[in-house]
Amino acid sequence: MEFQKKILDYISESMITTGETVAIAESVTSGMLQLAFSQMPNASMFYKGGMTAYSLPEKVRLLQVDKKEAENCDCVSEEIVETMALNIAKLFESDWSIATTGYCTPVRQSTYSVYTHYSIAYKGEIIVSKKLELHPKTQALNAQLYYAEFILGCFKSELNNLLILNN
Repeated sequence: MEFQKKILDYISESMITTGETVAIAESVTSGMLQLAFSQMPNASMFYKGGMTAYSLPEKVRLLQVDKKEAENCDCVSEEIVETMALNIAKLFESDWSIATTGYCTPVRQSTYSVYTHYSIAYKGEIIVSKKLELHPKTQALNAQLYYAEFILGCFKSELNNLLILNN
């Protein structure tokens, strides 16, 4: 499992340049984003850490997602992932945060679809919140890898946009 070095290097340089920090809350990607951030050059200068909260009780207890909402949607919705993103940033006192929730295998609760909801927050505001759907025959590990790579690319774009605005 190897992430694109170019993206990892760009994120690392951007985070160090801005002096900002990031934290991660994962469910469907199950630590893959945390792994990617740990592989970035000088990660300890900007990567505060992360959490994989896979089950409903942990998402409620640790990330303060609404229990009734979580029960209604099997913990997979735009509202849930946005709450995860905002609360992991508070927990780690980070400028940026990224959160994921979704399905890497087709199951009844997902209407037999494979998809993730992901959110990126910056300074207490959601700046990206989207759904990414894959072919239902995508292998679970491939889905997780694709989600992680795609979200890293989105994060890189948001960092780039911020750097352009500030120059």
